[in-house]
Amino acid sequence: MSPQEVKAAIEMTTAINLEVYYYWCTAIMILIHAGFLMYEMGASRVKHTLASGTKNILAFAFMIPTFYMFGWWIYLAMYNGLTPDFEGAAAGVPWGDNMGPNLQDNASGVFWGAFTLFACTTASIMSGAVIERIRMAAFIVLAVILGSVVWILSAAWGWHPTGWMVLKWGYHDFGASGVVHIISGFFALGVLVNLGPRIGRFNTDGSANPILGHSVPMTTAGLMLIVVGFFGFLGGCVVYGGTAQWTNIYGGATTLSAVCFNTLMSVAGGIIGGYALTRDPFWMMSGALCGVISAAAGLDMWYPPLAFAVGFAGGIIGPLAAGLLVKMRIDDAVGAVSVHGICGIWGVLAVGIFMGNYPQPTAAIPAITFGGQFMGMLVMVALGFIPGYVLSLVLKMLGILRAGDGVQKAGMDVEIPVPAYPENIRSDA
Repeated sequence: MSPQEVKAAIEMTTAINLEVYYYWCTAIMILIHAGFLMYEMGASRVKHTLASGTKNILAFAFMIPTFYMFGWWIYLAMYNGLTPDFEGAAAGVPWGDNMGPNLQDNASGVFWGAFTLFACTTASIMSGAVIERIRMAAFIVLAVILGSVVWILSAAWGWHPTGWMVLKWGYHDFGASGVVHIISGFFALGVLVNLGPRIGRFNTDGSANPILGHSVPMTTAGLMLIVVGFFGFLGGCVVYGGTAQWTNIYGGATTLSAVCFNTLMSVAGGIIGGYALTRDPFWMMSGALCGVISAAAGLDMWYPPLAFAVGFAGGIIGPLAAGLLVKMRIDDAVGAVSVHGICGIWGVLAVGIFMGNYPQPTAAIPAITFGGQFMGMLVMVALGFIPGYVLSLVLKMLGILRAGDGVQKAGMDVEIPVPAYPENIRSDA
């Protein structure tokens, strides 16, 4: 082969490797949704099981076309803030050449797919918090706004190499502790304030009654599947540019070794932290999520034992925060606000605490500081909570947010044409 032919072959191989890598990251991320499906159905009482699952399936399905129609455009257009860059976003319009099947760059479609699955994840995070009492249509509206508008706006600001939070504060959030998890957790909190608790959750004196899901084994297995899916999620946060050096979303050098070391160490730390505090299998496996979400923002930089320590702290913070929400009479059925929102806060701030003045890839990005991470965290909390609260308040005022008491008592599955368990298990359990 001539030198030109060798060069062309290398370039083709690089392009194919790029496409295949993100294609399979996206495929693995679908396991997150299989996990959420099992997790939320197991955490529901029998009479609500299939309604919880149907809600999750529909969130996944509605997110894909809406993210195609406008979600991807928001990411490409809004990194400056609220002033759209129409020229830069031209590649994201649904009728453009970059959004069709005849692409030659081997990347646009699979990058879109990866971000779409991130969007689906945000909706699934909110989904578990509101089981057993939210109306299906209201949930779908909320899910679409969260996944195809709110979270991708936060990604444009803090998960883009020229996002304004990155250039102004040096905000660092490699694995999306803030731009996915804080956003989703606090959006869910805003919804919960207006949705209210499940019937019977709280007594008039403010004390709480336990409402247990019908299958702890299903719930814990679902949580383990989510952990598997995180390897696709976090692997998709590494940018492969066709050279020997891989980077994070900001252009800083990282490796898959860093992702593998620190994902496993933080998962283990979170499980052990959850076990140490509760001895509860649910909080052990939820602790795995607490751990990896806590470490995610700095996953590209942590020394593995530090990732373990950050994850261990997250495994303790998660259940403690869930207990505090109960005292505030917030009925989060699966602990989504604490696992994702509160542990996401810890993850973003941990980068500022332990990685201050860490070198940035370009002079345009300021050094990492605690102040910068703190400001970024505040933006994420507000960007999540305010839309979730306002939109759910509008739906509540219209009378379409919450199912009626009769439907809740009978079970949300009354609208599902098949029974979850046709034999041996009471439907009123």
